[in-house]
Amino acid sequence: MKNLHIYNTLGRKKEKFEPINPPNVGMYVCGPTVYGDGHLGHARAAITFDVVYRYLKFLGYKVRYVSNITDVGHLENDADSGEDKIQKKARLEEVEPMEVVQYYTNRYHENMRSLNVLRPNIEPHASGHIPEQIELVEKLLEKGYAYESNGSVYFDVLKYNKDHKYGVLSGRKVEDLYETTRELDGQKEKRNSFDFALWKKADEKHLMRWNSNWSKGYPGWHLECSAMGQKYLGEKFDIHGGGLDLQFPHHESEIAQSVAAYGKEPVKYWMHNNLITINGQKMSKSLNNFITLYELFSGQSELLEKEYSPMTVRFFILQAHYRSPLDFSNDALLASEKGFKRLMTALNTLEKIKTDEKSTVDVLTIKNTAFEALNDDFNTPILISHLFDAVKLINSIESGKESISSKDLLILKDFMNGIIYEVLGLINEENDSNTELTDDLIKMVLNFRLEAKKNKDFATSDLIRDKLAELGVIVKDKKDGFDWELKK
Repeated sequence: MKNLHIYNTLGRKKEKFEPINPPNVGMYVCGPTVYGDGHLGHARAAITFDVVYRYLKFLGYKVRYVSNITDVGHLENDADSGEDKIQKKARLEEVEPMEVVQYYTNRYHENMRSLNVLRPNIEPHASGHIPEQIELVEKLLEKGYAYESNGSVYFDVLKYNKDHKYGVLSGRKVEDLYETTRELDGQKEKRNSFDFALWKKADEKHLMRWNSNWSKGYPGWHLECSAMGQKYLGEKFDIHGGGLDLQFPHHESEIAQSVAAYGKEPVKYWMHNNLITINGQKMSKSLNNFITLYELFSGQSELLEKEYSPMTVRFFILQAHYRSPLDFSNDALLASEKGFKRLMTALNTLEKIKTDEKSTVDVLTIKNTAFEALNDDFNTPILISHLFDAVKLINSIESGKESISSKDLLILKDFMNGIIYEVLGLINEENDSNTELTDDLIKMVLNFRLEAKKNKDFATSDLIRDKLAELGVIVKDKKDGFDWELKK
């Protein structure tokens, strides 16, 4: 536990991990904006911080993991004007915005379940925390770091920069922002083009709007995470994560808001996963090289030669360090598929190995070097290289070239199973071939339960819930149906 080092984006260096209130750890990760199907970039961010979450728990920390759902105020091109992306989709499909939110939230959860990404402890929705966001705007106005203009409220970057320093995370300088900020509609309301919206006045046609002292409107995108992070983790917490594309302006603005409101840096360690490229190019819809998780799992894309299992995709993502770019290609996925199968075959072989009185293999060295890799800023590619050293060792023992004692075999099994299943979150798909059928059966049973509830047959409803709980299926009732997850 004492040897864990994290690369802190704010300090640009590796730092010994020391939580604010050991052994408790507060971790906030910017979650998805639910207006479209999840893509490989979503998977990388989710898997990166899933491993961080898993390893911290593995080490014995008590972690409160918060990851939000952005379901309001996320405008086209992340600007301060224009149409909300969710509202735009709702208008096109002629449905309520929250129908869009629920549909894509469900899709996101299904994808994450397929990738064996653990659900966060708290998953707040921006639309469910409007009072907290309004309260934060009021505090910023009171402190003099925000101003109202035509019913909207903006953060005064110049004022903040005089008293503190804007750009501590990204290295941006306010003087340079004059040249790099795009001219967009609504800029005349601002004192400076780079001031960002805390609250936006909405016109009557805007579907997602709430009452405030300034106008009927909606919160700015940057405000959401600051308000929800403070509510669930306090004014300062341990880890804040997200994709590298969020470093500026989103996370930079979060820092400014929190320092202006509470007089302190909100986060001790900032972590950012790098982006995914496809055959050397940035993944983008405009370049027609954008690929969704559904397409990956089904193979229904011109970019793919075949379908790939969720565990192949997860293993592919883990083979690059989270701070390094990850280049997607069919060849890379095929190599990951082959490597993953080799690893799983070795785990199956491990269960059949016979012991000897003495060991001719050095199990502890492999174990120690593997943990050194994890403790070195969660270096999963180096960790995996050590796991393949263990694979060679297992194959040598199985072939009779080497021997292992019963004591060392227990150490090796505990190490391999703990790292591969608990920390890396991989699933042996050969032993899990009926997962899809199991999912369908659980959904079928839950639909029977839903029908029983509609018929007010609560005895049957409760019986189904209790029996599923005994089998390790946790049922979560919702207004519009249900959700479920397997007990970890």
